[in-house]
Amino acid sequence: MIKRVTAGVVTVALAALGFALPVNAAVRTVSEASCGTASAFCVGLVTDTGKVDDKSFNQSAWEGAKAAAATAGGFSKYIETIDPKDYASNIDLFAAKKYNVIVTVGFLMADATAAAAVKYPTIKFIGVDQFNGSTAGNYSGLIFPEDKAGFLAGYLAGYLTKTKKVGAVLGTDVVPPVKRYGEGFKNGIAYAAKEQNKKIKTTIVYHAPDNAFNDPAWGATTAGQLLGQGYDVIFGAGGKTGNGALGKVAKKKGALCIGVDTDQWLTVPEAQPCLVTSAMKLLANGVSSLVAQAKAGSMKGGNFMGAIGIAPFHALSKVVPAAVAKKVKALTAKVLSGTVKTGVKA
Repeated sequence: MIKRVTAGVVTVALAALGFALPVNAAVRTVSEASCGTASAFCVGLVTDTGKVDDKSFNQSAWEGAKAAAATAGGFSKYIETIDPKDYASNIDLFAAKKYNVIVTVGFLMADATAAAAVKYPTIKFIGVDQFNGSTAGNYSGLIFPEDKAGFLAGYLAGYLTKTKKVGAVLGTDVVPPVKRYGEGFKNGIAYAAKEQNKKIKTTIVYHAPDNAFNDPAWGATTAGQLLGQGYDVIFGAGGKTGNGALGKVAKKKGALCIGVDTDQWLTVPEAQPCLVTSAMKLLANGVSSLVAQAKAGSMKGGNFMGAIGIAPFHALSKVVPAAVAKKVKALTAKVLSGTVKTGVKA
């Protein structure tokens, strides 16, 4: 079952494509009806069971796909999946209309995406958070070293905690990227604790596999339990489930929280009272880059490694001592280069 199919006609002036136009020049309008023709470039995105407006993972992927389609003068549309059994049929909806590129979001969609790439060899497939082990030349997995982003966020948390208790409220550990975030976060805390010669208690709580990324009530309740036990820095990661945790922490005076996937200072304003940073995957950039490659005819099969980082401290920079900020900056370079290992197996 498809809960919602949302379409948008993208109107693009030739000027956006690098052409000079007189003021009253006509613009070219691309609609879904044009998909499959030589003049159209159509990009479809299928979410996993999380929502496209989750303010983190799905939303970032959609923004990247939409922006790349617009830049190419094309059309973009998304489908939200409600039931995992509909992965293949939702992909088929775009394929039937001869979309040029289909982006599927989430590790759990990997099998359906790999099968679709074989079924539709003329369509380019981009699998976000999907390791592509197939030989299909039209399927590229967009993967990230989440353990590095988690490690850096954990390192910062290890220096900011006053109670020496740091927690995390995460989506299911059945999904490897989520597990890498959690393990990296835990190891980053341990690295900071060792530098300070301190003992810091770390608790990582994962949601059960069902509805793991769309359960803000569970996220809030779990974060509340950790706060009640004296945890003063909490990492929330897992779509709307993680957002629920951030919202709860924001109501606790003096507590700090860490977001995920994108700079959630910009997407989850209710978390701003506690949000010191976010462990980021540059999802929009990664998706946009691969869509652009597909348009140019240069996209290859296999896997594309996306970039990671941590977000600015924004208004909470005052709670990060200058010496700590300097340490985080220095460590970031070493983690990204591989000089400092996260201790998490790929």
